[in-house]
Amino acid sequence: MLRMPPVPLPGPPPVLGPTSLLQTVPRLLLGFAIGGTGIALMVTADLGLGPWDVLHQGVAFRLGIGIGLATILTGVVVLSLWFPLRERPGLGTIMNVMTIGLVVDLVLSFLTTPEALWQRWALLLLSVPMFALGTSTYLGVGLGSGPRDGVMTALARRGIPIGVARTGIELTALVVGYSLGGTVGIGTVYFALGIGPMVHVMLPRCRAPWFPPGTAPRVLGSSIR
Repeated sequence: MLRMPPVPLPGPPPVLGPTSLLQTVPRLLLGFAIGGTGIALMVTADLGLGPWDVLHQGVAFRLGIGIGLATILTGVVVLSLWFPLRERPGLGTIMNVMTIGLVVDLVLSFLTTPEALWQRWALLLLSVPMFALGTSTYLGVGLGSGPRDGVMTALARRGIPIGVARTGIELTALVVGYSLGGTVGIGTVYFALGIGPMVHVMLPRCRAPWFPPGTAPRVLGSSIR
């Protein structure tokens, strides 16, 4: 029986000096802004969300808060799991938790769900490529995985296959979010099928020029979440 080679897991994020930070932080913020806008467009379309945003929307509904704030709170909870799992967050991980939710709520404050179905479909079709571009811009800097990806890779280091870990985490978020009132629909399927291939195409083109190929840590998973 042929055995597949083990999937390489990301190493610790690099330590950067002041000059490198001046280059990387704007790129991180740009990625978060684009990705957060993509999430906001998907929420506005109201045709179904990605698994984690189903959870965020469900939490927001139950607590009576904005989905962006729910995203931040959920990110803090997930990030707290890193410590018993002995994962080390990078600068990008911390900024991810604190920034994307703020962008989502800011953009949503300017948007309303259109009445015309074709306009909602247009928002949905645009949302996932925007999120993928934001993901690729952020990951291209190589400053640490998102909080959800860190839990996935920690489980993989403990012997759980990476695909099983990822699928289990996504399904858990989806089921819990749906039970809390999050929106599941065609957008959920679109996100699940589209985000991986889109990031696969965009990520090599968004690699930061100061990290030549092979020098930046590898970040697994298709999401900055």
